[in-house]
Amino acid sequence: MATIAAPSAAPAEIINPFREGLRLEGATTPCLLVIFGASGDLTKRKLLPAIYNLAQASLLPPSFAMIGFASTQMDDAQFRDVLRDAVANSSEVRVRDPAVLAYLQQRCYYISGDFGDPAAFGALKAQLGVLDQRYGTSGNRIFYTATPASLYPPIAEKLHESALTVPEPGLGHFVRIIVEKPFGHDLASAKMLNAELEKFFQEGQIYRIDHYLGKETVQNILVLRFANGIFEPIWNRRYVDSVQITVAESLGIEDRGKFYEETGVVRDVIQNHALQLLSLVAMEPPLTFDARDFRDEKIRVVEAVHPICKEDVPNAAVRGQYGPGFVAGVNVPGYRQERNVAPDSIVPTYAAFKFTVDNWRWAGVPFYVRSGKRMPKRVTEIAMQFKEVPHLPFRKSQVEMIAGNVLSLRIQPDEGITLKFGAKVPGPVMRIRSVAMDFDYGATFGTEDASPYERLILDCMKGDQTLFDRDDGVEAAWSLIDPILQVWQEHPTVKFSNYAAGTWGPAEADELLARDGKSWRLL
Repeated sequence: MATIAAPSAAPAEIINPFREGLRLEGATTPCLLVIFGASGDLTKRKLLPAIYNLAQASLLPPSFAMIGFASTQMDDAQFRDVLRDAVANSSEVRVRDPAVLAYLQQRCYYISGDFGDPAAFGALKAQLGVLDQRYGTSGNRIFYTATPASLYPPIAEKLHESALTVPEPGLGHFVRIIVEKPFGHDLASAKMLNAELEKFFQEGQIYRIDHYLGKETVQNILVLRFANGIFEPIWNRRYVDSVQITVAESLGIEDRGKFYEETGVVRDVIQNHALQLLSLVAMEPPLTFDARDFRDEKIRVVEAVHPICKEDVPNAAVRGQYGPGFVAGVNVPGYRQERNVAPDSIVPTYAAFKFTVDNWRWAGVPFYVRSGKRMPKRVTEIAMQFKEVPHLPFRKSQVEMIAGNVLSLRIQPDEGITLKFGAKVPGPVMRIRSVAMDFDYGATFGTEDASPYERLILDCMKGDQTLFDRDDGVEAAWSLIDPILQVWQEHPTVKFSNYAAGTWGPAEADELLARDGKSWRLL
């Protein structure tokens, strides 16, 4: 059994460094944040820098404190050092202010304990009571499970047994839990995970986080569509020829061989990130931008995607695995040569799919989705290819049919929007060339985007579930993916590696589009 450190005494009070009047859009409701897995990589790389950025931007509530919980032996002072180092080492921290860091460290505590140990949760409950009184957090709690998904049910159960899952009586009191993707390993496990969580928490308390929905450029898809009258009228099958969604990484699996052997690219990216992007592009306009209306429309799109039956998998889905090659001029190993990867592994590091949406707006429009590791570059993009004009009135000038217009939404790394259209080349001869109108976030706004975790943690503090997954949405996504994974599992003999690191995937992915007379965009 892990040793439970006694709660430390209140540190000397540090003057609040936040200027009056800056918390205009902040989470004004007091709350305590508990991070399970507080000594892990996600906490250090993403969560602590995000919480610091919220503090630095005066977006945390004035009555706030944080408890780290993990099996790693540590005391309050050591966890405060972890916070300090996370802020110092993070590329996502925009302004480093010693006064803000000191103020946040003062409200930072730690409990060492096992996730299945009732005594550890007893210590957590006692500490929560002390800090409620010390900082006036009114019994409001957010539990963040930065742990493997297998630990979500036992953590939820121990919280329930400790009477920590039900809000205290009183107006505005809340208890919420944030769970990280992946939400299950397949449809059956996703349903089981939802059922386990919903034994102890109501759906309105559960915040399933997918950090892609916190990206500014992802949210800008909605603004582009629904705040501009020139786009929505042509956002349909009459004008759109096809849509391509690319989520490419130049990195390999790094030191995550064990994780990737159990997950693969489909579970890691396609089932969540890529389908989220598809749903945002294809959804109908919601009545309002509240959680219920917005998530209803997203889920309707996923439910309308035509299922890829087992017989169609060879014609609508491609898998691949990278071999040795060169990325940015550097010689890199193949997937099977990575640490903790089986030498005969057939886990896909690349996948491409052709989806169609069976509704009035998108009938007959193919959505091509691809994602892979060890691609030539890191890029996430949604490209909408519009249909070619039916007739060019330039016969005497011998102008050939030009490529259709393309609207590309760049999610990362160079966030922005580009519209390609035909223009006349200057001169006495009629010549047409594709040109681009380009909007770049950095050049236009001149500020760094907030990290996705900042936005989503703040939304949870506000009680806004709009950008979080719902239980039926998770299950709808798995319903699409599960049959494909089952076919691949039943037919495991695949020639791997089938693409070299530093290339855009296997030849079969090109053939997937070539059968429709199309090709992947050059990125």
